Amino acid sequence: MLYGRSAEISALDEVIARARDGFGGAVVLRGEAGVGKTALLDAAAVRGGAMRVLRTTGAEAESDLAFAALHQVLWPVTGSLDALPEPQSDAVRAALGLAAGAAGDRYLLGAGVLSLLAEAAAPDGLVCVVDDFQWVDRASADALLFAARRLETERIAMLFAVRGDAPVKGVPLTVEVRGLPEAAAAEMLESRCGVRPAVARELVTLTRANPLALGEIAARLTPAQLTGREPLPDPLPGGARLFGDRVAALSASARLLALVAAVEADLDLVLRATDRLSAERAVRPGEGAGAGTGRIALAELEESGLAELAGPRVRFRHPLIRSAVYEAAAPAGIRRVRAVLAELTEGDRRAWHLAGAAMGQDERVAAELVAAAERARRRGGYGTAATALARAAELTPGPHARAARLKDAAVAAWLGGRPGQAESLLAEARDHAGADAGLAMEIARLRGRFELNSGNAAEAVRILAAGDSLDMLADAAEAASYVGDTAAVVELGRRAAAHPEGFLRDTVAGIGLALDGDAAGPGLLRRALSRVGELEEAAEYLWAAAAASHLGESDLAAEMADRAGRVARVSGMTGQLPVVLEFAATAERIAGRLASSRAVSEEGLELAREAGYANTVAAHLANLAVLAALRGEEEACERQAREALAIAVPHRVGLRAGVAAYALALLDLCLGRYAAAHDRFTAIAAAGPGLGHPTVVWRTAPDRVEAAVGAGDEVGARAALEAYERWSAHAATPESRALLARCRGLAESSEDAFGEALRLHTNPFEAARTALLLGERLRRAKRPGEARAHLRTAWETFERAGARPWARRARGELRAAGESGQTPPPAVLDALTPQELRIAGLVADGLSSKRIAARLFLSPRTVEYHLYKIYPKLGIGSRAELARLVVLQKAPAAEADML
Repeated sequence: MLYGRSAEISALDEVIARARDGFGGAVVLRGEAGVGKTALLDAAAVRGGAMRVLRTTGAEAESDLAFAALHQVLWPVTGSLDALPEPQSDAVRAALGLAAGAAGDRYLLGAGVLSLLAEAAAPDGLVCVVDDFQWVDRASADALLFAARRLETERIAMLFAVRGDAPVKGVPLTVEVRGLPEAAAAEMLESRCGVRPAVARELVTLTRANPLALGEIAARLTPAQLTGREPLPDPLPGGARLFGDRVAALSASARLLALVAAVEADLDLVLRATDRLSAERAVRPGEGAGAGTGRIALAELEESGLAELAGPRVRFRHPLIRSAVYEAAAPAGIRRVRAVLAELTEGDRRAWHLAGAAMGQDERVAAELVAAAERARRRGGYGTAATALARAAELTPGPHARAARLKDAAVAAWLGGRPGQAESLLAEARDHAGADAGLAMEIARLRGRFELNSGNAAEAVRILAAGDSLDMLADAAEAASYVGDTAAVVELGRRAAAHPEGFLRDTVAGIGLALDGDAAGPGLLRRALSRVGELEEAAEYLWAAAAASHLGESDLAAEMADRAGRVARVSGMTGQLPVVLEFAATAERIAGRLASSRAVSEEGLELAREAGYANTVAAHLANLAVLAALRGEEEACERQAREALAIAVPHRVGLRAGVAAYALALLDLCLGRYAAAHDRFTAIAAAGPGLGHPTVVWRTAPDRVEAAVGAGDEVGARAALEAYERWSAHAATPESRALLARCRGLAESSEDAFGEALRLHTNPFEAARTALLLGERLRRAKRPGEARAHLRTAWETFERAGARPWARRARGELRAAGESGQTPPPAVLDALTPQELRIAGLVADGLSSKRIAARLFLSPRTVEYHLYKIYPKLGIGSRAELARLVVLQKAPAAEADML
């Protein structure tokens, strides 16, 4: 029976009830040891009615074993693995040791855990209980939290209990579990132990109403003390004394078994190790030792009430008992227990027991930990791999090998989404690297990459530019491009040109030469792009996008970035996906697929925050701010731009600072505030490295020309046009030429240029903007009949796109041209959310629900849930009808996917 926990139970009931109705969620119970978190979890688990219950409990003895907790919670439902998308199923099988793993991907694994839990939730829902989360191994914790953050459409309630301030990242709902209310504590003490009210009040004060302490102390008081006839002992038994005297009262053999169980929970191992250890020494005078001793000791330990059997495991009734057992043991005794357990185990368990038995540096033990780390890495357990490698480094005698292992630990921590730990490990590796130039360069390259993702981009340039390899020069050029440091990009390009010809060399050298005005630059970039058919990796496609961008072909750059995103999702690019999605989201926006851009940025933002990639967070916020500007959402635009600038400016990420500043300028332009927009665009063009970026200046030139013309600055408009012409001199794609023609139409007031732009446009949103500008000029030239067709097209496009400021402007012009018109009916797909639009598009591409789930890191049931919502919205009933609608809307002027 629970006393005084109605508020906590009510909070848990709400989470479970919502999950039962298909609105899943997670909650954290947080409190000190003994406060009653486990009792609350037990009570909540049975309140789900027909909902299935899966449970795991973190064990300190297994906190270094990759996927120990995940194995416990998922093992009962492994029969449903075949229902998962194959990449997810393979990842989960590898994590659980059911299949070999090649290159673990924590995103695929997390999505696989989510999908398997979703399968387990059918048909009545699922309550997933995770107790003692502070001791759950890192690999399991990462996978479980990935799932916990994505339960919105699942019938799953995840309940976490954690001691103290241990973080439970990304689960915002927390229930603080404190001591019992005084009345409830008194009721419990009276009903269980017959404690009189006055004594109960004193006990509550002394124990802060901790239920465990109250129960244990009351059970050891004399009847006279319980009734108040004698004073309470001073001090009360507490802390280690709470269970320490009960541990001390055990026989030597039972204490030995308890110590083994505190180190290793597996029953068979506990018994075998106890028998072997007892054979080494006389446990009691005159007692035979050896086989059978363990079972006798286990019976005594169970009888004492300190531990129990839970299937094939020995479990202490409370974690504080384990602590008391440890405190009662000598360090030498603990090491000997570890050594014996190492002899009886293999794989990861053996490695960690050897590490626990080690008294100093030991290369043999370190090598075992390195092997354990590699096994964890192949299964996607990067956090556990980092821990194993860091411990291996501590045990490594030679400084060079120690530095190399610390470096590898840093990489694992980074890929596990722990950038702070990664940077600390890398700093330690640098201290031990000594005079090894090769290792020092490897460490420097990693430092630069870490700095570029989460720190100061200008510092990343300084670090990376010290290397001479093509890879380091390319990384340095990338960092310099983020900063917007053109001089550095030029210098790095010239250094790269000294390397043998190839795609990467041609791209890096070509960009540098092109920025320096060297005529050889565009030729190198064209040669690099001619090799696109040979590319396989997402990073290579991003370099191809950069090559196209520096040729002035933003549409081709968008296509290359889109390819990078597609490759990254299926290639296991652990740790890099949020970064790739920066460019994929930008590509979708530039191509006019604004709804898709928003969905990609929202996904990328979530993944970047989880991974701790601060600069990538800024990138996605900046892109979302631009999209908000196009929708006329002033508050959202300003907030997201402000958040992006707060990261990008101090981190010297000029590319993202420039995009965020562009969002604010575009907002002014959308709302007709031409003078303010012109001032902002002028400031963007003048911003130096770290605050702005040449690529942002080039890509926003059409908007800058429009703002200058609107503000009446004809000289400024012509200057912006001339700069845009220079940048686009080598551009050959239709859309790039269309934008240049529109700029000429604005700056030179040329109707022919506007007409040329409309003939060339492949981006329907940009075509609508050109049509609006031409229509406005025709109406003001008193040619309303010719203006109306252009204005009507623009208005209908903007309405269907959801670009409200542009739509209002076009409709006002249309009315002034003599046509009132009715608001066009929304496009068929306008009723869908960005996520639903993405799923609909993938259905049209012929992907099954499983493949869509694998692509978007969702569960197949979540995909089916979205389809279930999509069908009635569109008045259809099948995937074939949905695919047909999507195809029809995309051809040839696909306005519907713009916003």
